[in-house]
Amino acid sequence: MEIQKKSISKASLQKLIEKLNANGRKIIAPVKKENLVEFGFISGLEQMAEDYILTNQSAKSAAFPKFEKLFSYEVTKNGITQSDSGNTEFPELVLLGVRPCDADGFTSLSAIFTWDYHDTQYTDRLNKTTLISISCSKCDDYCFCTSVDGHPGNTKGSDIQLTRLESGDYLAEIITEKGITVMNLAPELFANAPAVEKEKYLALVPSRFKAGEIAGKIKSLFENDIWIEQSLRCLGCGACAFVCPACACFDIQDESKGKNGIRLRCWDSCGFSLFTLHTSGHNPREVQSQRWRQRLMHKFSYMPERLDVLGCVGCGRCSRACPVDMNIMEHLINISEVQA
Repeated sequence: MEIQKKSISKASLQKLIEKLNANGRKIIAPVKKENLVEFGFISGLEQMAEDYILTNQSAKSAAFPKFEKLFSYEVTKNGITQSDSGNTEFPELVLLGVRPCDADGFTSLSAIFTWDYHDTQYTDRLNKTTLISISCSKCDDYCFCTSVDGHPGNTKGSDIQLTRLESGDYLAEIITEKGITVMNLAPELFANAPAVEKEKYLALVPSRFKAGEIAGKIKSLFENDIWIEQSLRCLGCGACAFVCPACACFDIQDESKGKNGIRLRCWDSCGFSLFTLHTSGHNPREVQSQRWRQRLMHKFSYMPERLDVLGCVGCGRCSRACPVDMNIMEHLINISEVQA
């Protein structure tokens, strides 16, 4: 559908939050927690963080929680009885203030969770979630969205995108049917869009490499020593995967007490040594360099080939979170410069 352009003032945005709350929707937005900016529930605009580049965690847990129950079971005399998860009714959520890279992350996740199997727990949550992103007016040295087909004003994945103008009002781009539904809850709060150039209000993120060239080159480097060189510092801690908006690795675990138990899905990481460990004791990725190679091959080769999406949105969270300064952007630049 064609994007509709409107404007909304800060006061009207507060009224929209009140309207959404009154309509039974829970609003999640960036909030300051001591020295961190994390997603949390808000009831008013005053609770929302303003001076931030990115939240520490991504927004993916709204549709792909850190852990969730798949089903419960009980051992009886007649065998095992199973009950469903109970996760059939999810609340209507509004993610307000997500960055364009976070919103685009759901594009990558959706490609994974609807590829060879339609994961209803993911899709049902996402269908109940409306994404109102705020474009980026500033960036830092970790940002590289423009190198992976993104942009500080990228609307992909967003239902509504807001861009802060000099006046303090917002340019509001209504992108999807979900966005129209939100606007129609209080159409009087949205005015005609001013004649402005959106680009003027966006951060300037330099392009460091071309994702398409990385995808073409990385396959030829499978046996290259670059993976050993790049992974020498890697601790295999998994911080990069846990903050990434596009990582979807998970583990299935059973927890039991007596005759009762539950099966859980929880976040995992291909950087963990146990991730590919077979019951036999064999591990096809037995050293960290092989696991680092898998991470980048998955994001920049396997996913583009199989799903037609990148597994990276250029947010730079992984580099910010890494305790030993593994900078993915620097590594990708090095890969782009390697002579295969």
